Amino acid sequence: MKQRQIGELPVSTLGLGCMGMSDSYGSADERSEGEAVATLRRALELGIDFFDTADAYGPHTNEELLGRVLRGRTEVVIATKFGYVAGSAMEQIDGTPDYVRRACEDSLRRLGRDHIDLYYQHRVDPGTPIEETVGAMSQLVTAGKVRFLGLSEASAATIRRAHAVHPITAVQSEYSLVFREVETEVLPTVRELGIGFVPFSPLGRGMLTGLSRADLSPGDVRREKHPRWSAENIEHNLALVQPLLTVAKSRGVTPAQLALAWVLHQGDDVVPIPGTKRRGRLEENAAAVDIELSPEELAELGRVVAADQLAGARHWNMAAVNL
Repeated sequence: MKQRQIGELPVSTLGLGCMGMSDSYGSADERSEGEAVATLRRALELGIDFFDTADAYGPHTNEELLGRVLRGRTEVVIATKFGYVAGSAMEQIDGTPDYVRRACEDSLRRLGRDHIDLYYQHRVDPGTPIEETVGAMSQLVTAGKVRFLGLSEASAATIRRAHAVHPITAVQSEYSLVFREVETEVLPTVRELGIGFVPFSPLGRGMLTGLSRADLSPGDVRREKHPRWSAENIEHNLALVQPLLTVAKSRGVTPAQLALAWVLHQGDDVVPIPGTKRRGRLEENAAAVDIELSPEELAELGRVVAADQLAGARHWNMAAVNL
């Protein structure tokens, strides 16, 4: 596995988003801890050393899973996030200094580590100035409990204010062929400031793989809550990504690999974290790092997948997004 740099932090070119191992995608009956453990171990074998979790995933159980599997593995980079209050169904956000400190201690305990490599604010708390939140986060760095700081789904203006308090190493946001709004302000800002960019959902929550609503179980959050996957929107949206499937077939690669390759070609400071809970999908995704795309092919992919024509918001609670 090749390596990239986000800020001052070296990581594998592709990370692993771990949320689906404990939360959201599929019903609880479909999630196998045995397969999740095997997937994490296979990631290590493939040279993936960048693992993304959050205290909200489960809640708490995803951090505990990583703690059991990765305990003592000093070569890995674990990123986790705080901000969503447990039991609030990922709705209530707390960025107060006291909460920052408590959340960090709880995550360290669950992960079984004496420090967190990359600590993100999961969502910006509109009721707490970002300077106060990042000020508390910077104290965790001084105390040796956190190495680097990050923000998730933050606007360019918020990123600048945060970076003025303490260097921000990474900004995480949704980014894929079907969501490119970060290209307008966020990406230029992080590049100006020397901050790495970590796209989550680089496969459009599975839409760019050809996954349909019929493939989702009744307990899948996409079927239940995501507007782009609603019965009235999904057929329109799948038609818009159909050209990607055609191009992938002509290239002899999977749609997921082609979509990931497009994201990877957006810059060496971009480290996507596609999520999966299965070894087969992990291996498929990892092979995307070896796909080369010409400038003409990149432009063609960006043209044939009409991101601006997708129906429905990308998340059910856009009020929590600071972009």
